[in-house]
Amino acid sequence: MSYLDLTDNQLNPNGHWNQPIERSCPPLASELALFDQNGYDLTDLEQLYAEANLTPAHAHREHRHAVKAPWFTQPNRVEGAVLNHSLLFERKGYSGNALEQLEQWAQSNPLVYKIIKMRPKWGLDFSMDYADRAGNVFEVLHWEYDGFDYDEVAERKQQLEAKFAATDWDDAAACILKLKDQWHHLDFFAQSDWKCNYFGIVKERFKMVIWE
Repeated sequence: MSYLDLTDNQLNPNGHWNQPIERSCPPLASELALFDQNGYDLTDLEQLYAEANLTPAHAHREHRHAVKAPWFTQPNRVEGAVLNHSLLFERKGYSGNALEQLEQWAQSNPLVYKIIKMRPKWGLDFSMDYADRAGNVFEVLHWEYDGFDYDEVAERKQQLEAKFAATDWDDAAACILKLKDQWHHLDFFAQSDWKCNYFGIVKERFKMVIWE
């Protein structure tokens, strides 16, 4: 069995925020600190724009926040194939009044160009682990896929969710465990390629730098 539930959540094709935030003073350097050049973590300034544009940003690992939604979910399991996480991610660019506001502020604080120069990006993240009472623990599959083209990422989403929903993950984990000598010695990227080939899915693509 797959033991997974597919949510109704979808990626938003609108890649830009256009509503400005209500303030007159330029942002501080601290509001642009810890800028995530290749992921989805939002700076404090981006979180303010998310709020102004009615886009919920959720806590994501301690201080980090992101525009994200569950992709697959799973009832609580403690052994066998256990879903670690499965998420849909978005990172917005800026247009309209929001872009005009940022361009004005960039004249006194050039760090604002970090936000201005961002390209809209969408991402898929699926992580299935395995644990059993004999002490076997490993990633069955951890697949991440990013892109700047909404239509392409949405098509990948449709393809992979059909594949993931139809997979018997306990059976897949048992088979991969039997083949441990083929992949366990490989490095991170080689293991990823091996498992993508095993499941017959497109290779991962992530950590894409977001600036133009």
